[in-house]
Amino acid sequence: MGFLKGKFALLSFAAVALCACGDDSSNSPEQDAAAVADSSTVDGLAVDTLPNVNLDSLSGSDTLDSSGAETGAVYESSSSLWLPFSSSSYLEDFYPSSSSFRFGPSLSSANEPPLSGEMPPQSSDSHPPRSSALETSLDFSFYTGADISTVQEYERWGTKFYDVDGSEKDIFTLLKGHGFNAIRLKTFVSPKAQYGYAAAGCEHDAEAYADKDHIVAYAQKIKAAGMAFLLDIHYSDNWADPGKQIIPSRWRSVTSSDAMADSVYYYTYDLLSALKQVGATPTMVQIGNETTPGILMHVPNSSTNCWGDGVDKAPASVGGDMSTSAGKANAGKYFKAGIRAVKAVSQDIKTVLHIESIRKPNTVNWWMTEIFKNQKVPADVMGFSAYTAYDDGPPDNWINLFKSLSSSYPDLEFIVAEYNGGDTKDHYSFDGSRRRTNEMVRGLDRWIGAFFWEPTLSGAWGAPLFDWDGPNLRANKDAFEEYKVEF
Repeated sequence: MGFLKGKFALLSFAAVALCACGDDSSNSPEQDAAAVADSSTVDGLAVDTLPNVNLDSLSGSDTLDSSGAETGAVYESSSSLWLPFSSSSYLEDFYPSSSSFRFGPSLSSANEPPLSGEMPPQSSDSHPPRSSALETSLDFSFYTGADISTVQEYERWGTKFYDVDGSEKDIFTLLKGHGFNAIRLKTFVSPKAQYGYAAAGCEHDAEAYADKDHIVAYAQKIKAAGMAFLLDIHYSDNWADPGKQIIPSRWRSVTSSDAMADSVYYYTYDLLSALKQVGATPTMVQIGNETTPGILMHVPNSSTNCWGDGVDKAPASVGGDMSTSAGKANAGKYFKAGIRAVKAVSQDIKTVLHIESIRKPNTVNWWMTEIFKNQKVPADVMGFSAYTAYDDGPPDNWINLFKSLSSSYPDLEFIVAEYNGGDTKDHYSFDGSRRRTNEMVRGLDRWIGAFFWEPTLSGAWGAPLFDWDGPNLRANKDAFEEYKVEF
C-alpha cells in the first residue's frame, strides 16, 4: 500500500483498524521521482554457498561485473571456486553441474548476513504437493487476489473469521469460497530495527511481523490452501512507497552501488531459498513497492516516525533516486539484482515491478521507458496501484492507459497489485467498482490479475470487506455479494 500516513492499533481482543493515507506529491515525471528522503548504519558481509553454476558459462579464470564485463580472477578454495560477486554477472544457468562456484564478497563488499543454506535440488520434488481437489477447484488463468498481510497480527490476538452465513472459517477457506485464488504478503528486511515497522515503542512492536520467519510460516499456509502467492518485498525495514524508500538498517554503511546490489541479491536469494526449502515458493515476487520515485534512496533522521515518515536523501553513490541520471542507473542495477536472485532460486517464479500514479499516464510512461527500455530491467510482470479514492478515477478510466501499455510492451504481463474501489475515506458506495476492476483487467491482453489491498483494513483508500464484531471479523455480505456476481 502506498503513502500510508496513519496507523492502526491492535487492541487486545478488540482489534480496530484505523488508517489514513496521504497523497503522493508527484507532479511531472521528473518531479515525481524527486519527491522523498532517508539515512544510514550496518554490519559486515558474511559469505555462503550459492547455487551451482555451469562452468561452461564462464571462460578461464575470468569473472563478470554487473554488466557482464570481465573483472578479475577467480579465488581458489579447497573444494570450490570463489568469485567476487559484484551485483553480478548474468549467470543464466544456476543449476547443478559437475563443478561449483562459491561467491565471496564483492570488491566493495556488501552488507548481508550469511545465507540460510544450500539451494534445494531443482526437481519436481521441490514443489509443494497439492491435492487434486485443490488443483481442480481453483483456476489460475487469472489471479483474483487479496493482500492479507495484517491478518497475521490479528491471529495473534485470537481473532476469528466468519463468513456471510455466520459460519466460522479460516481466512483462506473464506476467501476461496468467494472466488479468490491468490494471496499477497508484504515483507520487510529488519522490522525490529530502529525506525522499522516493529521498532520498540511503535504500534506493531509485539513481534517482528513481516520479517523472514513470519513470511516463511505464513507462506506455508497459503500453499497448504492451494492458493497462488505474490511476495511483496519492500527492501526496507518499514513501508516503502512514493514518500519514502528507506535503505534497511543493515545496509546503510554500504558505500557503492555494486555493494548495495550485492546486498539486494544476497537478501533476496536467502529469503526465497528459505521459502523454497519449506515448499512455499512464491508464484510471483515483487521487487520493491511503489517505486515511482526510485528504490533504496532514503535514510532516516531524528524526526523519522514509526511509519517511516520524515527522511533524508541517501548519498548519490548508493541512492536509487530516479530524478538523477546516477540514481536511475542505480535503481536499474538494484531491480536487476533482485530479479537475478529470484531466478537463481527458480526460473518459474515471475518477477514483478510496481508503481502507482496511474492517473498520470506521462509519469507511468516515463518510468517504464526508463526502467525497461533504457535500463533494460528484465522483469516479467508490471504491477500498478489503482485507487479510486486517490483520484485515479473509476476502473473504466484506466482502460486506455492499460491497453496502451499492453501494446507498447508485448513481452510483459501486467497486474493491478493493489486496489480497493472506495470512493472516500472509510467508505465504499457499492457501485460495482471492485467487480469492474477485475472484469476490466481480465478482459485485457496479458493482464493476469488484480489484488484487493488489506480486506480487513479501512482508511483513506476506502472500506474493508469485513466488519469488526468485538474481537472478530465478519464478512460483509454486500461486499462479497459483489464478487459473487463476478464469479
